[in-house]
Amino acid sequence: MSEQTFEQDRSISSGSASSASQAAEEKAAPAKPARKSELIGWIRYIILLALGLFLLTHTIGLDRVNGHSMAPTLGDGNILLINKVSTYFAKPDAGDVVIVDSAALGYSIVKRVIATEGDHVAIHEGIVYVNGKSLPEMYTTGKAMDMEETAVQPGCVFVLGDNRDPGESLDSRSAELGQVPVKEVKGYALVSLLPWKGIAGPLEGI
Repeated sequence: MSEQTFEQDRSISSGSASSASQAAEEKAAPAKPARKSELIGWIRYIILLALGLFLLTHTIGLDRVNGHSMAPTLGDGNILLINKVSTYFAKPDAGDVVIVDSAALGYSIVKRVIATEGDHVAIHEGIVYVNGKSLPEMYTTGKAMDMEETAVQPGCVFVLGDNRDPGESLDSRSAELGQVPVKEVKGYALVSLLPWKGIAGPLEGI
């Protein structure tokens, strides 16, 4: 084989290799857009997950009732749907069933707001009086012990369990809990999901 022929073959071989390399690069080129698309997908997923966690943490949530202090309205083990977002722009109203993250007790409780700041609360012969008027409570059970009139302090609410029998509810009648600061109210119970049951709204006639 002549030297000229060898050079031609080498040139052809080199050209083929270059063409093959170029073709391989062209085929590999779409990998970058694919990776970019995958990255964007992950970023969207993370953003949606963070948004979902934020909504669950600050707007709605679930809570479980422990004990019988809210009977007959709520029973032990009931799963509640909680409205958290309203705590940012509205204060508790009389009749609201609230979730209290109690600093005094060191755990959360579910109670009903009976009176708000400036109100005067008393209990006589099992009947609760707010500002001298008896409450039309149709959702309670048991008979509460008498309590002398007390004024609800600024920035606080007075809470009771719907189960008024002595010893059944640790609430604002107890020195251990006392009046609850509004800032400790972390949510409002909307409904019981399990079992399904509505919850009485704000009290009337106060």
